[in-house]
Amino acid sequence: MTIVTGCATVARMVPVLPAPLHRALLRLAHAARLWWWRRTGRTVTGCSVIAINAAGEVLLVRHSYHARQSWLLPGGGLARGEDVIATARRELIEETGCSLGDARHLGAITLGRNGWTNVIEIVSGVTSDDPIADGREIVEARFFPPGALPATASGPTRAMIERWTACQNGNSA
Repeated sequence: MTIVTGCATVARMVPVLPAPLHRALLRLAHAARLWWWRRTGRTVTGCSVIAINAAGEVLLVRHSYHARQSWLLPGGGLARGEDVIATARRELIEETGCSLGDARHLGAITLGRNGWTNVIEIVSGVTSDDPIADGREIVEARFFPPGALPATASGPTRAMIERWTACQNGNSA
């Protein structure tokens, strides 16, 4: 019997799992994680990445396991002791295959989430790569003009992009 421990082992196993099974396991794991965070009143820190292409468009993704109909910024959890910029670069490459240049930390927003708290560090930067959805965690990844986001872009996604836009216009928002 093999006991799976550590991210490296899990990463090596992912290609072995059929994509539909992997997506189902992600949904189950996410539901369990949310249940635990609510039960413990946990504060979770992560990051969202505002990756801009040469045309000034923002990269958004749709997940297979969380808010599946919503367009969200790429991102994920901060590992203990991990730098925010390093997290943003890691998450962007994991989720979309895109690298992040000229990364800049814009600050954080805090969201109350039905019994737990989500602190989201916002990082912006540029990419010259075309996004690729892995079909497992991410089902779709696309660039959108900041002023013409899809109707199903989440409220926090819109708020973070508005904050980024204000920073571009010389405001300190």
